[in-house]
Amino acid sequence: MRSTLPKVLIVDDDPSHLEIYGLLLKQAGYEPVPALVRFSGADFPADPNIRGIILDSRLNSIKSSSDLARQIGSRYPRAPIVLLSDFQTPRSDLTPYVTDYVRRGDPAGLLEKLSVLVAQSADRSAGRYERPLVPCPQ
Repeated sequence: MRSTLPKVLIVDDDPSHLEIYGLLLKQAGYEPVPALVRFSGADFPADPNIRGIILDSRLNSIKSSSDLARQIGSRYPRAPIVLLSDFQTPRSDLTPYVTDYVRRGDPAGLLEKLSVLVAQSADRSAGRYERPLVPCPQ
């Protein structure tokens, strides 16, 4: 039986973070799709039904977060990317590739932004998602 819940890709290098965010998303009515980032990079599922993406800004990989954000944006052009950051504003090398950002440790803020962006991505399902939707301060 296929799930009708909106799928959200979680991109992180820490398996425990994938699990924690997965549980948070399940409780909020999403179907989490984990993507573990390894030192050499990451493999992303070939799933056209991804409706949102959560990307960790700190990754232990030879690929930078901005490289992965660019790759994710190309693979899922209709899905907004929400960046998890430790800082008040994200790094300027990431801002062209993400739709919005949330400070790490704010699950309510993450779910609130994700809810709005996933709904908007469903409305824009015929075309490419525009990044950034909410301009990130430089």
